[in-house]
Amino acid sequence: MKNQHPSIRHRLAAGFTLLEMVIVLGIIAILLGGSIALIGGVGDGAKLQRVRADFQSVGSALNTYRVNAGRYPTTQQGLAALVDKPTSTPVPRDWVRISKKIPVDPWQNAYLYKFPGSKDPAEFELLSNGPDGIPNTPDDLSSQDPE
Repeated sequence: MKNQHPSIRHRLAAGFTLLEMVIVLGIIAILLGGSIALIGGVGDGAKLQRVRADFQSVGSALNTYRVNAGRYPTTQQGLAALVDKPTSTPVPRDWVRISKKIPVDPWQNAYLYKFPGSKDPAEFELLSNGPDGIPNTPDDLSSQDPE
């Protein structure tokens, strides 16, 4: 560095130029934007896993209801039968509150209940209208779908 011109030494000591800083900040912004987009997709997968877990836990509650009442609630009685004693027939003789509230899916829509189920008439079916909240669309989820 002893043989360099004084203006070159001054420029080396000055640091980065404004243009260099803008370029680096632009690259960082692009990388962060891509990361945030990838993380957003992970949340959807977690919601689908939560629906499957909810199907399992609500299914356990329905099996408990069946043990106490002798049968599953009807479609008309629905999941409300887990919270309040049904008044429509068949009224269960031995009813016990199993849940404090009717569960909702990750998109804040109530789960739907059918008995008999559409794919296996011997079993109940739990349904979620999926992310769009609209019934009978391709994103709907059923407890009778293969996992």
